[in-house]
Amino acid sequence: MELWRSAANPWGQEVLVGISWDLMWAAVIGGLVFVAAHAVWAKWIMPAASGDSGGGSSIAGLPAQVLRHAMSERVFHWGMSAAMLVLLVTAFAPVMGIQFAWVTIHWVAGIFLTVMIAYHMVHATFFQDFWAMWVEGKDIKAGIAEIKHMIGRNGTEVPKAAKYPIDHKMFHHGAAVSGLAAIVTGIFMMLRLETPFWTANPYMLSDSAWGVMYVVHGVSGVALIALVITHIYFAIRPDKWWITKSMIYGTISSEKYVENHDPSRWAIAGVSSPEEEPVLAGVGASASSEPAAEGGLGDAGDSGSEAGPVAGADESSSDDSDDEWASEVGGSD
Repeated sequence: MELWRSAANPWGQEVLVGISWDLMWAAVIGGLVFVAAHAVWAKWIMPAASGDSGGGSSIAGLPAQVLRHAMSERVFHWGMSAAMLVLLVTAFAPVMGIQFAWVTIHWVAGIFLTVMIAYHMVHATFFQDFWAMWVEGKDIKAGIAEIKHMIGRNGTEVPKAAKYPIDHKMFHHGAAVSGLAAIVTGIFMMLRLETPFWTANPYMLSDSAWGVMYVVHGVSGVALIALVITHIYFAIRPDKWWITKSMIYGTISSEKYVENHDPSRWAIAGVSSPEEEPVLAGVGASASSEPAAEGGLGDAGDSGSEAGPVAGADESSSDDSDDEWASEVGGSD
């Protein structure tokens, strides 16, 4: 499998012209294989867990519905998700043989995504808890415990998560890196196009520098394909639907809050925060290791878009990709 394409320029120099389209198919196939493998594991192999949620009444003052995503976060997540899907379709559908006038649609969607991401960065930095999406030591320990449970070691103590579990945070970071790489290189590539805002300037960079731009842009694009596929999968899983609904309605039930989150790490205004009690994975735990609809790509993508973007897709410091970018594009969140 080739990683990139090259061609001779007018001076006979071999320069990069983009990624190999084999990578696009590898991302599609890899994403679908992962989805199928996880579905099989979840259906027939995953260690059993008790259905005991602990009840929402165990925390004094906890409302019946807990706000997880404000309206501004939900609008950002779905707007970013729409832009990411348009970008991926207009970028890769022509490669698959679906021909249409895609260039203008692509760069307009790219500008929209850029504005959305810029807004999100300002909003998350100055108006929200900027560190809510960063991975902490407790997240790593919880992730290791969850992996032990996934491979069948029942009885492992799994601490409950903060607002965003480690899988949502990792999805968000993957979608953020891929999305920002696509945006930065895409802005440079737009300067080669004739638009209502400027005159095309294809000689701004050397042929070799343009080649690097094309390759980085392409690699980030195929990474977002895989992130968006997984972000959407986890968003529509029945056991993760409560997270996806929170990106629609904004809230989760008190039962889901108590069942999945540590009040000392995700404090609710006006509610006391009792000391965290680890739960036994497979014997009452429901801590998840799947990226859900948070930002994505992502929560992609919790998702999405902890999704992100895609890309963004859905977890972010305010959303999820990721579960949106990626989710989201997923995630997603």
